[in-house]
Amino acid sequence: MRNTGASFSAGQCKFTVWAPEKDAMQLVIDGRPPADMLKDEEGYFELDVSDIAPGARYRFAPAGGDSYPDPASHFQPDGVHGASAVVDHEAYRWSDAGWKGLPLQDLIFYEVHTGTFTPEGTFEGIISKLDYLSSLGVNAIELMPVSQFPGGRNWGYDMVFPYAVQHSYGGPDGLKALVDAAHAKGIAVFLDVIFNHLGPEGNYLPQFGPYFTDQYCTPWGNAINFDGEWSDGVRAYFCQAVMHWYEHYHLDGLRVDAVHMMFDNGAVHFWELVSRELNVMRQRMGRNFYLIAESDLNSPHVVKSPENGGWDFDVQWLDDFHHALYVLLDESGRDRYEDFGSIGQWGKAFTDGFVHSGEYVRFRKRRHGASSAGIPGEKFLVFNQNHDQVGNRVGGERLSMLVSFERQKLAAAAILLAPYLPMLFMGEEYGAQTPFFYFVSHSDEELIQKVVEGRRKEFENYKWEKDPPNPQDETTFQGSKLDWSEPERGEHAALLRWHRALIALRKTHPALRHFAKNDVRVNIVSDTCLVLHRRSADQQTELACIFNLGETTADVALPGDAQPWITILNSRDADWNGESKPATEPQEPAPLQEGKIAVQGLTAIVCERA
Repeated sequence: MRNTGASFSAGQCKFTVWAPEKDAMQLVIDGRPPADMLKDEEGYFELDVSDIAPGARYRFAPAGGDSYPDPASHFQPDGVHGASAVVDHEAYRWSDAGWKGLPLQDLIFYEVHTGTFTPEGTFEGIISKLDYLSSLGVNAIELMPVSQFPGGRNWGYDMVFPYAVQHSYGGPDGLKALVDAAHAKGIAVFLDVIFNHLGPEGNYLPQFGPYFTDQYCTPWGNAINFDGEWSDGVRAYFCQAVMHWYEHYHLDGLRVDAVHMMFDNGAVHFWELVSRELNVMRQRMGRNFYLIAESDLNSPHVVKSPENGGWDFDVQWLDDFHHALYVLLDESGRDRYEDFGSIGQWGKAFTDGFVHSGEYVRFRKRRHGASSAGIPGEKFLVFNQNHDQVGNRVGGERLSMLVSFERQKLAAAAILLAPYLPMLFMGEEYGAQTPFFYFVSHSDEELIQKVVEGRRKEFENYKWEKDPPNPQDETTFQGSKLDWSEPERGEHAALLRWHRALIALRKTHPALRHFAKNDVRVNIVSDTCLVLHRRSADQQTELACIFNLGETTADVALPGDAQPWITILNSRDADWNGESKPATEPQEPAPLQEGKIAVQGLTAIVCERA
């Protein structure tokens, strides 16, 4: 499979660009006359240059016309409209030779937007918080997209250079330094990538080839051409982007945005192609690399192997878990997710995965989904909030701005005790009170107006009573930055301690390290209370995780036999009440009498028997 872009090694650089319908192509290096490139039978133009240094700026000029940045540029130091720069990936001196990655089932994710996570808004700023994340217990950072986008403020989903690292975040060396430093702390790094569309500003791919098709329509316009005429080059371009991040940046995996908006009806699906190439690359690299899908399909084939008709993703996001829990935590959530609302649906999310597995769904006006009952727990990732859930509210409200302190503790326990991989959204662990808005920094005035109007119309559909803040206004971006004084105060500090305790329990208790569905069951106590049972692989220990989401006390009877139940964690204990300091002396847990317990309203309790 062909690489494109500028491949620099030992003082030489091979420039390659795919433009199958162009008759001629010139390489335009700053300070030099244009040079003709040679075209092969597959539509690739190439030229070897021996007297060039890293950092050299260049463009490609199709058919002798205007010149454009490299579609496979590795660095755009002057933004999306500027020249591309040659990058020497061999020059960075890595210190992570001993890093082989982490087992999938051990991962605890933390989603980060580089620009708003720290005051600096850079990769270096994230490095300054690695000790904090390590003390929290997080061992996997998921970066929102860092591929080059217009300006310096963006969620990243308007990226237009899938291979390039955002210049305002620190560029290629900045990302490498972050990954290197994270690995030294035992933290894996994942990157969110977009292969279903490109942003509107700085998108020069159509100037080179048929990267897009009108055969399918997406919310962002024409779809990527994965199965039409000339699609071989498009498939290679995006497939090699996966290998690029793996090889050159030592990443531990990718989260792929909206895979349901990638259309491929060919005999060999794009993700089967990626799976095949990745297996070869994994053997060469000798360390783990995982693919995580965001999918709206509720289909188990996303994580099944190609031999079984699947796309071979290692994990997929489980939106149903979020929806089922959120409507129980916040009554207003029923307006947002009309097909959710019962405790039984949340119980199904725990035991099966997909809540909608073939039932009629009013939102979609059709039946939706298939059963995921046989899919292992480590194949799903759950969350209480993420960039979409927060940023697509008119006020950018986090869960901590919508529900009470006690409900936040319940939510934390839900994802960290679940038989799935958990993910926190930056600041969630201490109940951040700063919003997370949608923001951009485009240069085209007409496009800016379209974005502003588009957001307003989008929120009209949700019947919001106010307009969202202007995404282009810098104050919208600045207002989304985390306030790092909050974790030290009152309920924020208590919530942070609660998260640390839950993560520590998850990492050490054998029942929470076992994901087999056969050893996960749920007992529905009432319309607002359930018990999640988790059992260890050796069947020697069992946990009963009690969630009372109601306002009143619930009487819960746990299964009784010769072994007594002992309470090991209670969200109402003084350590987590937000008013008292942590207890200095741990209290010896007392066994429950006859397995019966009165669970206060809005409380999570973990009981154990061995």
